[in-house]
Amino acid sequence: MLRTLIAVEEHGTFSAAADAVYLTHAAVSQQMKALEEQWGVTIFDRSHRAPELTPTGRALVTKAKEVIAAYDNIVPSVIGDSGLHGVLSLGAVPTTLTGLVPMTIAGLKSAYPSLNVSVVPGLTLDLIQHVERGSVDLAVVSKPRFVPRNLVWLDIAEEPMELLVSAETENDDPLHLLRTQPFIRFSRHAVVGATIETWLQEKGITVRESMELEGLEAISSMVMFNLGVSIAPRPCISMIPLPVKHLKLPAKGNFTRTLGVICRADSVKTRAIRELHQNFLEAVRRSSLAPQPAKETHPA
Repeated sequence: MLRTLIAVEEHGTFSAAADAVYLTHAAVSQQMKALEEQWGVTIFDRSHRAPELTPTGRALVTKAKEVIAAYDNIVPSVIGDSGLHGVLSLGAVPTTLTGLVPMTIAGLKSAYPSLNVSVVPGLTLDLIQHVERGSVDLAVVSKPRFVPRNLVWLDIAEEPMELLVSAETENDDPLHLLRTQPFIRFSRHAVVGATIETWLQEKGITVRESMELEGLEAISSMVMFNLGVSIAPRPCISMIPLPVKHLKLPAKGNFTRTLGVICRADSVKTRAIRELHQNFLEAVRRSSLAPQPAKETHPA
């Protein structure tokens, strides 16, 4: 019943909560009435079309989350495995799925074969909501402008922004290319896309937008076939880079994407999350030691 109460708070309605906890709408309603009768308090204001939590109800949800977290941690706290077995659900932005994430999971599996990591792809803001709701344990995302108070942020790497240009392009002036070539935009629904748009506005650059894509591989492929230029973060781990030119962009301060892990502060899988984060850092460190392909640059 406590899990159902939390689901109602997280999903907003009895119907949505019912889908989340695999119950019928009627069963959710009955459980909530049973809680009110058992505790002798009014949890929901039913004067609205959809029942809303009362102040007492919201306070009870906060305590219920603490109870559920403590309950889920009973066995790990006793046998000492701290959650290093079972399933750890990881959200991941598309740019990390072909290098950083698989390399990291492989390292973690080698050390802890009983811990299985399931991967949920998505964009940063959507994945942060999944973490808040508890539908994923943690996510590797671009750092948002504000980290919600109930979440914890752990840095992984700084990825510099760069201009991707076809190898056939002779001009290496990034600002000239941005003003004259078709622009392949990184999705503005992504945090990194909004960062790029802010930089373009600060530079007073009006681009000739030709398409808007989410995946770095798709963007790089379009650039490789000379369909336009694009601004994107240089991945901290790149497995098979496509043959495109990488031009440095002139910028005051750091024009970068901060990549990191975000998780709930009250997560019962703290040890597993910490181990995964350490494996992310180790993967980036090993990649930085490997020989890097030559990069085309332009003085800032």
